[in-house]
Amino acid sequence: MKTNKLFQLSIISSIIVILYMFLQWKIINIITELLMLPILLLVFGFFIYISVLAIITLYKNKDWKPIVIQFITILLLFFIPFNQIVLDIDFKLNKSEREQVAEKVESGELKPNVSNNSWLIQLPKKFKHLSNGGGEIVVEKSGDGFNILFFTYRGILDNFSGFVYTPNDQKPSKKAFDGDFKEIDKMGMNWYFVSSY
Repeated sequence: MKTNKLFQLSIISSIIVILYMFLQWKIINIITELLMLPILLLVFGFFIYISVLAIITLYKNKDWKPIVIQFITILLLFFIPFNQIVLDIDFKLNKSEREQVAEKVESGELKPNVSNNSWLIQLPKKFKHLSNGGGEIVVEKSGDGFNILFFTYRGILDNFSGFVYTPNDQKPSKKAFDGDFKEIDKMGMNWYFVSSY
């Protein structure tokens, strides 16, 4: 393979891997977790294949540019917290709309409306994008108000994560929303990120 073409392929494979890291939760939300394996194999298989070709080219032709691109990408994968960046962006971009939903729940304008679950609220179309996995939120009575869970990832059984609004800024309990939270991080006044797995 020509070294110039390999250099271009190394850039393309690196861009695809980095884009995948930023978009993986959106992709999971669209195609489900079960279908992620083929995409994962395709993205990282292509990257590994190009990396092997880059190593061979380094030894054969002493062309170091493709392997440097691959190495830089590997360093980025290890040192950049892609998930945290995506969560921070999601939280900041959608915070005011999520607070509008919380106000509507507190005022009684939005009430549980899923027939088989008295904790779920199917959000109106305007707000569906605020909670992944179907546009539903979970409400749980807390003192005078409600704790509200907006899903960022809605897995199987108790495997889920999301942003929790608490009206009194009280940290959610580890067992809130029928979860087993391994992670509870304060995001801002009245807001926490939770993860149960």
